[in-house]
Amino acid sequence: MSLRAEDFSTLRISEDTDRLRVRLHRPEVRNAIDQQMVNELHHVCEYLERTPKILILAGTPGEAPTADNPKGRKGIFASGADIAQLRERRRDDALAGINSGIFDRIAKLPMPVIAALDGFALGGGAELAYAADFRIGTEALRMGNPETNLGIMAAAGATWRLKELVGEALAKQILLAGKVLTGKECLAAGLISELHPESELDAAAEALADQIAAQDPLAVRITKSVFHTPREVHPVIDTLAQGMLFESDAKFDRMQAFLDRKKK
Repeated sequence: MSLRAEDFSTLRISEDTDRLRVRLHRPEVRNAIDQQMVNELHHVCEYLERTPKILILAGTPGEAPTADNPKGRKGIFASGADIAQLRERRRDDALAGINSGIFDRIAKLPMPVIAALDGFALGGGAELAYAADFRIGTEALRMGNPETNLGIMAAAGATWRLKELVGEALAKQILLAGKVLTGKECLAAGLISELHPESELDAAAEALADQIAAQDPLAVRITKSVFHTPREVHPVIDTLAQGMLFESDAKFDRMQAFLDRKKK
């Protein structure tokens, strides 16, 4: 079973055997995350929880200037939550954790998630990126959390994920003082791991997915799960997980292949 592209209006979907590509697609509102997009991302997660694959998340790519559009179009990941919808939400909506729920679900997907970031990744768009396992970007990337300027807080993961990613000092600059990082600053802070020209971003995401796909899928899944377990359960959880992998066919096949190569 695979996802049908025609079932999505805010996302663009394409799929291979080992990966699923999802592009946020509301370019008319800078890919603002609305309820429909959240619903469709839940649909994606439901599929990937049943059919584990690498997920590549991206936004709307830029377009070079043309005669019909002399200014071209800048790439964009997501400018944040849809403010028109956010303006009308009340306490019960906040307590429902609409965005935090889907971002947490994405973070917990069985296989790694790659976020390919270009242009704005602000507010909820940044928090979606923080939930990924890998973040790569361009110099045009602008990432931050301006929620306090709108009278709210970044409540979909930034207050704790961001501190884990970049440390307390920079996280407070972003969350409390509205600092927006450039692509180069994101790389220097470790918020992204790679910086690429805009024209090469998609290929870089595919190359990273290739590297992950070359590993044993079960070992990747279990390693990701163990990586995110609380410190207090290590090393017991590591030992139990390793015990499972020691019995897998892939372990014997891959180690034998390694030994055979050493003989040559």
